[in-house]
Amino acid sequence: MKIELHEISVGEIAKNYIDNAEEGVVGYDGKLNIRPKYQREFVYDNEKRDAVIDTIVKRFPLNVMYWVKNEDGSFEVLDGQQRTISFCQYVKGEFSIADRAFHNLTEPEQRRILNYKVLVYFCEGDEDEKLAWFRIINIAGEKLTEQELRNATYTGPWLTHAKSIFSKSNCAAYLLAKDYVGGSPIRQEILETALDWMGKSLHLGEGRREPDAHIRAYMGTHQHAPNANELWTYFRNVIEWVQLTFPKYRREMKGIGWGALYDEFHEKTFDTAALEQRISALMADDDVTNKKGIYPYVLTGKEKFLNIRAFTESQKRQAYERQGGICPYCEREHRAKTHYELSEMEGDHITPWREGGKTTVENLQMLCKEHNRTKSCN
Repeated sequence: MKIELHEISVGEIAKNYIDNAEEGVVGYDGKLNIRPKYQREFVYDNEKRDAVIDTIVKRFPLNVMYWVKNEDGSFEVLDGQQRTISFCQYVKGEFSIADRAFHNLTEPEQRRILNYKVLVYFCEGDEDEKLAWFRIINIAGEKLTEQELRNATYTGPWLTHAKSIFSKSNCAAYLLAKDYVGGSPIRQEILETALDWMGKSLHLGEGRREPDAHIRAYMGTHQHAPNANELWTYFRNVIEWVQLTFPKYRREMKGIGWGALYDEFHEKTFDTAALEQRISALMADDDVTNKKGIYPYVLTGKEKFLNIRAFTESQKRQAYERQGGICPYCEREHRAKTHYELSEMEGDHITPWREGGKTTVENLQMLCKEHNRTKSCN
């Protein structure tokens, strides 16, 4: 890859700056694509954005930027998007600092900003070289998420459409699912969730060791598709099924793996009133330590989701002393060994939790490890 260092003023870069959904993000009098498809959305908070302007005003050096030079003479920002958008937005009057917008500055103050020289490396090379550089130079600064790195690999019409649905502030997917799905759309976390659910639903990437194989398989298959309607339809179906199945919202519903539950249960009809009654009772049960797990539990019946409160060491010692170290199951079966050390025994609910038994010392018996595990499997 060929690399040359240039000095370019803020005024030149901000000339005819455009940021909208139709035109993209463009500067340098239309010659600079500030947000190519492999780039992330703007993620700087106000403090970082203001710090860029403060650096320029004080004539401190900004970190060097990298642009890719295309065959037609245009450029793409390879590294420096956040800084570039920050000073372009300020020059265009999109925000103020300490109640002073750019147009409120004196003419010398404006010239001081517009004449500030930014160090920019012009890089020329093929697509693989550009993406390799992108990964390397972004190790410092705002660390890329895994989904942002995947986006760098699978650019195309499918990704452009998917990002318009899943990756913009107040995008359709965020407005629909913000109470059920965690993460930020501009950091690609909602898109990643949708892809995770969809890839697993289609059983993609099975047999491969990489944890994101199913996501990459889906993106690779659809990279050149004209739109992301399939993914959007599936995601909407999942969220709408959750809303219909559990009409009373609780904050514990956010961040659950709803995709897998939809795949398994969406064709089954539930009594939503009965489900709500069970959920309410479980929410009030002190033995249930993972309240978020109540939702998969009422569908699957698997207690592992609930993290039932364990007996304390004090409770187990009380029961052990009460039993004199005797395992009642061994005694009942007339085994040669019935007496055990405390370390050789485990706590067991006499009346199982699912039958109303509580995690109290009165409902605790100590069993040898063999019988406790045999009983747990029955």
